[in-house]
Amino acid sequence: MAQRTVVTLVDDLDGTEIDDGEGETVTFALDGQTYTIDLTSSNAEKLRSALQAYVAAGTRLSGGRRGSRPTSASSGPKASEVRAWATAQGIDVPARGRIPQQVKDQYEAAQ
Repeated sequence: MAQRTVVTLVDDLDGTEIDDGEGETVTFALDGQTYTIDLTSSNAEKLRSALQAYVAAGTRLSGGRRGSRPTSASSGPKASEVRAWATAQGIDVPARGRIPQQVKDQYEAAQ
């Protein structure tokens, strides 16, 4: 026996069923949050008309990564320097990964 799955697209604004080729999924962003909404062609046009003045007055951003912050360089000593110092002092320190804060504090105090 064969099964057939039918997906019915519904306008998220007014709940009407959208016939094939008569609607679309619209993506938009506001206050750093991106949204998608399924709309009939008519409601999609109404949304675009409502936003037209704001889009015209706004500045378009490139499609690069959004919402990420640049990482700042660490102001402390390099991990390799701390490891070398700790090893020379006979302090047990992992060869990789995070250096315990206590070891970092000892290094800073010795400088």
